[in-house]
Amino acid sequence: MKTTAPPNGDSISPGENVRRRAEKKQALRQKILEAAREVFFRDGFMAANLDEVAQKAGVAKGTLYRYFESKAELYVEVLAHNGEIFKLRMYETASGSGSASDRIRRVSTFYFDHWVRNRDYFQIFWAIENQSVIGELPPGVLGQVSELWAECIEILAGIIAEGIERNEFREADAWEVANILWTVANALIQTEKSATRRSLRRVSLETAFNDAISLFLRGMLA
Repeated sequence: MKTTAPPNGDSISPGENVRRRAEKKQALRQKILEAAREVFFRDGFMAANLDEVAQKAGVAKGTLYRYFESKAELYVEVLAHNGEIFKLRMYETASGSGSASDRIRRVSTFYFDHWVRNRDYFQIFWAIENQSVIGELPPGVLGQVSELWAECIEILAGIIAEGIERNEFREADAWEVANILWTVANALIQTEKSATRRSLRRVSLETAFNDAISLFLRGMLA
């Protein structure tokens, strides 16, 4: 079996070569993502310049497209990193003790606070519905965003199902109810982007958000 001899005279196995190449590719990919994060969050998706991303990452622009098919894919990959962290923290929040109502209130508080602190990252939920703006997402990337969305709804559905089982909540399709709650929460957050929609809301976003959760829980109580 052929090996490569490094300067110190030791031989490197083919397997070790493969491992080192993989580590080098992963390190370069991470470097591109870090550069893209800085540019996207400073300038927004539309204005972000991939030439600058490549320059900050220390690679040729063509190298970007060896790792990411499009600007849209690179954008979603940047957002997806925080999405995984978000999902884990949401699960931890939902797993605490208390009634189903208490747990939903905790999750909703976590959700709102996370949005306040991480508004740029929250665009991952925006990206899936705005392909006409950012460009069509590759199927794999679209699936990644859809899966994150579904897993978050599943966390809510689990709490609701437990509430139904314990006769705290009335009989209902737990997934359908969770999806409605998720949709309403996100729709309220989206109103913050428009001056007209903010004025129609008449109250602060936080007040409207908390009122929506209270109305939801009141309607679900058995």
